Amino acid sequence: MSTLLLARGLWKRFGAVVAAADVDIEVRAGEIHAVIGPNGAGKSTLLALLAGELRPDAGRILFDGRDVSRLPVHKRARLGLGRTFQVSSVISSFTVLENVATAVQARSRGIVRLLREAADDAELNDRARRILTRLSLGDAEDRRASDLSHGERRLLELALALAQEPKVLLLDEPLAGVAPGESERLLDVLRSTRGTLGMLLVEHDMQAVFRIADRITVLVYGRCIASGPPETIRSDLAVREAYLGDF
Repeated sequence: MSTLLLARGLWKRFGAVVAAADVDIEVRAGEIHAVIGPNGAGKSTLLALLAGELRPDAGRILFDGRDVSRLPVHKRARLGLGRTFQVSSVISSFTVLENVATAVQARSRGIVRLLREAADDAELNDRARRILTRLSLGDAEDRRASDLSHGERRLLELALALAQEPKVLLLDEPLAGVAPGESERLLDVLRSTRGTLGMLLVEHDMQAVFRIADRITVLVYGRCIASGPPETIRSDLAVREAYLGDF
């Protein structure tokens, strides 16, 4: 598999706190690469560096062969680097379809026009419906986002990200607060999406991570202490001592 996102030697300090210390990571086409570690390990900082929300003090970030280390968020997004967040980004007063159609419009036209124009555009709505069907949300297209369950809102956030047609998607704890039954639904969607783009997943649910990830990187105090396939990480003594314990 080809490498889509590659970071080498990333450093980020906040005063005396080292949030990223010489971190290397890559995301290949069609894989799910998970990043795990205890609270304060630097996982959120790493996502922010890759997305362009923070600038590294040192190191390089390459996206699809291009150096994007100094590019802002919106330019990385235009190149195909998508992002979801722990905090919901959906528009609660819009229907599910309106949310996704507006995201499709923003991607295809570069500017969000009046919602009425998006609602009347058959092509936009058809593209939005295809995304919703892909995520098993087709039956919910006329529901207000405010009426969705937490798990359904997470799926809608994923739909908004996919509407941007990313090559790589950065996922920040998509299972946080999601009920067990709904988390299975979300995991099924991520599995079905795996082959179409690369994903970098930050998640605290270790059972989910070890079920779905192709590769796992472990951060502790801003440093990468191990990276490899799940079976290698599970048996790594340093990882068990630092984070996993007897998992």
